Amino acid sequence: MRRPGDILLVSTYELGHQPSGIAFPKAFLERAGFHPAALDLSVETLDEERIRAARLVFFSVPMHTALRLAIRAAERVRSINPTAWIAFHGLYALLQAPLLRAAGAAATLGGECEEDLVALAQALERGEDPARFQREGAAGTALARLEFPVPSREGLPPPESYAHLADVDGRERLAGHTESTRGCKHLCRHCPIPALYGGRFFAIPVEVVVDDVSRQIATGITHVTFGDPDFLNGPGHALRVASALHARFPALTFDFTAKIEHLVRQARLLPELRKAGALFVVSAVESLSEQVLARLDKGHGRDDVYRAFAACRDTGLALRPSLVPFTPWSTLDEYLDLLDVFATEGWFESLDPVQLSIRLLVPPGSLLLADPEFATSRFDETALTWRWRHPDPRMDRLQEKVARAVEDAAVLHDPVAVTFDRVRQLALAASGRPHEHLVIAADTGKRAPRLTENWFC
Repeated sequence: MRRPGDILLVSTYELGHQPSGIAFPKAFLERAGFHPAALDLSVETLDEERIRAARLVFFSVPMHTALRLAIRAAERVRSINPTAWIAFHGLYALLQAPLLRAAGAAATLGGECEEDLVALAQALERGEDPARFQREGAAGTALARLEFPVPSREGLPPPESYAHLADVDGRERLAGHTESTRGCKHLCRHCPIPALYGGRFFAIPVEVVVDDVSRQIATGITHVTFGDPDFLNGPGHALRVASALHARFPALTFDFTAKIEHLVRQARLLPELRKAGALFVVSAVESLSEQVLARLDKGHGRDDVYRAFAACRDTGLALRPSLVPFTPWSTLDEYLDLLDVFATEGWFESLDPVQLSIRLLVPPGSLLLADPEFATSRFDETALTWRWRHPDPRMDRLQEKVARAVEDAAVLHDPVAVTFDRVRQLALAASGRPHEHLVIAADTGKRAPRLTENWFC
């Protein structure tokens, strides 16, 4: 197991970023004396030579899309190298552990699991059965605080291969990716993180984050995305990280993710983050329906969304919302209301149209499964989610039409205003109302700064 390539770390998708799901485990394994190889199938082809050389293959599955792709890739790995042990790690590895183990996974690891990855490699090196390793409980469920090394990105594709920053004039810059915290202290019911972290989060030392970003800057990046589930879970830590980076790299810009609740409560920090280089923040607005927000236990209400947009606007910080407009509790009138508000407030300019099509995903372990609405739902092993139907069939049909419309618009590179209006016409038609075009400000060709990869979840 100590020969280069004996261990292969594979990522399938990480939102268009260079994968932390490889970089962190790689650093832990290297610190223990291993020499893992890396393969990112989101930008690389499946390398049969690297697969044949591997005795242990780890698939990183931090999200639903990554898991679906990884299951298919694992079948290909087995056909090329039947003797290799295959393991999965990341948030969705534990959520889908029974399914993965039934499919032959040697181990499923999650949470703060990098030391468990090392322990599994050491166990296989000693000739131990990985099934025994799992029975003894090394499955990443004990959320112990780790001693973080600097992520190891050597051998990964360069920043040019990943999402770029597009500024307000559409010019692109190389972007990197880092994390300053993991987990989340909140318990939003639709989020998969609480099922594993249970309201806990872990801070990565400032010096580790700065060193990681410094090494990426040496490869050409001028912007970095903080991939934390919520950068403001620890506001003091976030400010220390941002300040340390700005002091060392004054021209560096960044973006981060934060709850609407935090943007309102921590509004005083926004000017400091903006001065430190923050360009935009992604925030899970999800809905403007008070009923839906309460069902999801989001911690904010409709008025808070207005406050968050205002706080960001006053600071010169763009707020890029993510949405879940299709849930079992959303109504067609509420969908039309959401579209009208985004149009009249001008928020659509910061919106990626795909967000208008998102349907609530309910993975195993979701806190939503306790809701009576899902009592008759069934688990779909192909889609890897609990299936639900809306009580109003018009909503399910509308979601399918909107999904096709925004996908077609993305292929054609249609302006956001045009796509937004097309979606509104579909919603009006679904409700039986006559077509009417909202007065939307003329498209100037300028958009809020954003990444060229527009999937947030």
